[in-house]
Amino acid sequence: MTDNCFPRHVRLLNTGDYQSVFNDTSCKVFAGEFLLLAHKREDDQARLGLIVSKKTDKRAVGRNRIKRLVRDSFRQHKTTLAGLDIVFLARQGIKELDNPDFHRRIDKAWDQLAKKAKNPSVNKKRTASRQK
Repeated sequence: MTDNCFPRHVRLLNTGDYQSVFNDTSCKVFAGEFLLLAHKREDDQARLGLIVSKKTDKRAVGRNRIKRLVRDSFRQHKTTLAGLDIVFLARQGIKELDNPDFHRRIDKAWDQLAKKAKNPSVNKKRTASRQK
């Protein structure tokens, strides 16, 4: 199997997979037009779930373009994101981004997410200070 495919074992497939990420988010990255939520796993497999609603783009062609770009970028960053279940949540305004700008933003977001996942003590300090 090549690295360019998106097989079942690297996808979040059912509601329980998505709920585990939403209920126990270990780190998140907000990048304006999209949000990345991550949950640590026991193994070293990175998995991705995509949420691109009709509110973000009414046309299926536009929604499929966004998903295709995210999957392509995820394939390139799989090794740095090992051990994470990730949910990509598209927001309004994402359809106005052209492909090079979108790739730039998502690449930066993957790097931020990987850095936050490797240093969980920083995330816990930030959330503790916000709760006070």
